[in-house]
Amino acid sequence: MTNAIYLDCHAGIAGDMLLSSLVDLGADVAYIETHLQRLPLNEFQMQFSNQNKKGIQAKYLNIEFNEAHHHRTASDIFKIIQNSHLPNRVKMRSQKIFNTIAQAEAKIHGMSVEDVHFHEVGAMDSIIDIIGGCLALENLNIDEIYASPIPTGGGKVNIAHGLYPVPAPATAEILKGIPLASFDIGSELTTPTGAAFIKALASKIGPLPSITIDHIGYGCGTKNFDFPNILRAIQFKTKDNTPTQVQVIECQIDDMSAEMLSYFLEQVFEDGALDAYFTPITMKKSRPATKLTIISKIENASFFEDYVLKNTTSLGVRSYTVNRKVLHRQFETVHTSYGAILVKTAMLNDKIIKAKPEFEDVRNAAIQSNTPFVQVYDHINQEIQKHIQIG
Repeated sequence: MTNAIYLDCHAGIAGDMLLSSLVDLGADVAYIETHLQRLPLNEFQMQFSNQNKKGIQAKYLNIEFNEAHHHRTASDIFKIIQNSHLPNRVKMRSQKIFNTIAQAEAKIHGMSVEDVHFHEVGAMDSIIDIIGGCLALENLNIDEIYASPIPTGGGKVNIAHGLYPVPAPATAEILKGIPLASFDIGSELTTPTGAAFIKALASKIGPLPSITIDHIGYGCGTKNFDFPNILRAIQFKTKDNTPTQVQVIECQIDDMSAEMLSYFLEQVFEDGALDAYFTPITMKKSRPATKLTIISKIENASFFEDYVLKNTTSLGVRSYTVNRKVLHRQFETVHTSYGAILVKTAMLNDKIIKAKPEFEDVRNAAIQSNTPFVQVYDHINQEIQKHIQIG
């Protein structure tokens, strides 16, 4: 089974609504804040509160910070993400969302992606919405995202370039190929950030599938209408009992330097590979070489096959389908004698069978306490056993 969510966007979608709905769904706010505070951003505070929208209680996000409206380039934001200690899947998802917005802005303004200046998306709160939303997805261990058709709203909206009809140019460009829903209202319902979440991460757009609902989270927007201005996130598990199928792409390389191979592997992960690694091998004539292996979703196999051929010296690739079974993973914060530590747990048949502290948290605790890493790691593991029932 795979953890999944369905985003019911009947009132549109914005970044703050998504993050709020995921927190209402159960995402750990401490986990999100801990990772965000490590980024090179100005000091900020996140506050989630309950609000009533036409009889429905939903989470509302308020962000306070001292930074003025800051225009950042796409390159600035990509560097922040790439140089961070965010989990790999959070990096990949965040960059996909920002790249989706950057591609749209570049198309509209006739410039390269790297030179795009984000406007509202470059502001502090929108960076928090996007990366925070991806952290919430990671904390909930969400593997698949589905969504309803998207209503854009109507009327006109003030953007950096003046008054413009809804959907805003960036929103319209992002939503190319995405099924839209009609909603006759004179206000913007879907923002570029919300549209980019759907375009970059949703694997299927359509009506609610036949599922068994596990949990529901509600996140609300700032505007008040004569209908509930909320985004509903429905968590469920897919009921396919067969192992997940993934694609394995391989090739042998004997004429690329270690630096080149290292760079290539970093890019593969950023482009969404499930896993990738090198294996030392010996080829004909006893020549030392490296075998490259990439594991990807089946629908992404063609992309990675072409990527290998374009970006390595290999003249060919092998590709085949294999079955894969993985444990369900989630994160939680455990308060130890060394402070708050993020812990990754793995479950089988609804029971936790493994628990492991995050390396960066243990590393920071060892540095701050001036204690050997192994000693801190062992001590934290003992405390985890007292907080989390394993087996």
